[in-house]
Amino acid sequence: MGKIAFLFPGQGSQTVGMGQALAAKDESVSETFKKADSVLGESLSSLIFEGPQEKLTLTTNAQPALLTTSIAILNHFSEYGIKPDYTAGHSLGEYSALVASGALSFEDAVYAVRKRGEFMEEAVPNGEGTMAAVLGMDREKLMDVTETVTAEGYPVQLANLNCPGQIVISGSKKGVEEASAKAKEGGAKRVIPLDVSGPFHSSLMKPAAERFEAVLDSISLQDADVPVIGNVTALPMLDAAEIKKRLIEQLYSPVLWEDSVAKMLELGVDTFIEIGPGKVLSGLVKKVDRSARTFAIYDEETCAAAVAALKEETK
Repeated sequence: MGKIAFLFPGQGSQTVGMGQALAAKDESVSETFKKADSVLGESLSSLIFEGPQEKLTLTTNAQPALLTTSIAILNHFSEYGIKPDYTAGHSLGEYSALVASGALSFEDAVYAVRKRGEFMEEAVPNGEGTMAAVLGMDREKLMDVTETVTAEGYPVQLANLNCPGQIVISGSKKGVEEASAKAKEGGAKRVIPLDVSGPFHSSLMKPAAERFEAVLDSISLQDADVPVIGNVTALPMLDAAEIKKRLIEQLYSPVLWEDSVAKMLELGVDTFIEIGPGKVLSGLVKKVDRSARTFAIYDEETCAAAVAALKEETK
């Protein structure tokens, strides 16, 4: 049997009601939501369960909400004794991966991602930065485009390298607009502007990264028990000092998701279990390698189905 990786989704996967049915049935799940409320000193759980969606989607709320829901679902799934050989998370999801790998306590992670969301929101005045998804263009060509536009004084760069032919660019409003136009001229199939509150994973996030360093200094990062495939390097991380350094860099560096999936495949992973709301990452894994096996676990049924399929094999 091949190796197993646990994957954790990032911002954009949040939906009102996520984790609610599971919390009603499983004490360890409802405890996780209560812990988050207690760390933040507010009822994050009622925002997650009742909405409104607009408020839940604000970066400062979406980040702790997604982390909490992912870890709550992980706590339910862990009861079945299935353990990962590697973990990875997309952007914000890297914090869920670090909790799952034992490098970060859940409480510290909730506090850190709330601060991370605040600093990301505050780094660039609203409307001055944005992001867009570019479909059907390879990374070298797109990188040439972004470098040309940046050299003209409008910063823009590759932000999320999600899967072959799907790359998100991020930067100043003008930079993203110029690069989008040039990408279309250069043969991109489509360019889709994203509804985001800022230019995440671009050089414009450096002020947020500087402020965030003090937050990471104030919490306890341990060496990981299970290797985490980092967004910045797409390589396994275990060392606490390296993890801290990469979490700061991650704010302004591209998320190398396609490379991370390729690295896990190379390390012998053949089963990817996405834990948290939605199934975006499972879809991206399939686009990197159609033969990879994926499960997306977000409620009792999806959890039971995955457990049944995995237990069947170990017989």
